[in-house]
Amino acid sequence: MLQCRAAANKDLTGIVLELASKFLISYFLGSFMGSLVMGRIRGGVDIRTMGSGNAGGTNALRTQGVAFALGVMAIDIGKGVLATALVPGINIPTIGPSPDISREWLTLCCAAAAVIGHVWPMWHQFRGGKGAATLVGTLIVLAPYLLLPVVSIWLVVLLLSGFVGLSTISAGIAAPVLMWLLRLPEDQPVFIYCLAMSMYIIFSHRSNIGRMIRGEESRLTRAMLLRRNR
Repeated sequence: MLQCRAAANKDLTGIVLELASKFLISYFLGSFMGSLVMGRIRGGVDIRTMGSGNAGGTNALRTQGVAFALGVMAIDIGKGVLATALVPGINIPTIGPSPDISREWLTLCCAAAAVIGHVWPMWHQFRGGKGAATLVGTLIVLAPYLLLPVVSIWLVVLLLSGFVGLSTISAGIAAPVLMWLLRLPEDQPVFIYCLAMSMYIIFSHRSNIGRMIRGEESRLTRAMLLRRNR
């Protein structure tokens, strides 16, 4: 009996250590903000003091231009890819892989940690972006078949409304809906991940939702197909 308890405690310790360590590594990776890395390259620019005050790609585009915004997007998407594709498989000295952890669920936890790190980055006073670009990076690894329809929905909503936030929320909601229609029950873990992340994206865009309700949200009018001529 004592041997069984000791073995169970050892297994539980291995699960917790590997899960916690890789979650934290992914969170730390997600905490490196593309806009602030690009800002340092640019000479100390902090876009959180400009425009909407957000550290994401949209504010980078509005305040610093296309080249800066592309660099931001590349970094923010890339860290999502790295956290999802590489971190779950790394060998951490003295910890090692636990045979009792589902590799799929561990990968999903690392992906979620990178998105959380992007929104609340510890390296930058917990003031980050909205999480969309890093989420796209995780989906490149987890569900590449979602990218074309999700990006298409984002683009259509943007062209019709001019609201980047609404476009991102719509694309985020579309991901679990598409999973539910096309990939269940086979890909249930990824469906759960997409559902949780869609709610997280809505939460991170709560200020945008409030401004849209009040009629105060800025539109990207240059992207609108049906904009009014003045």
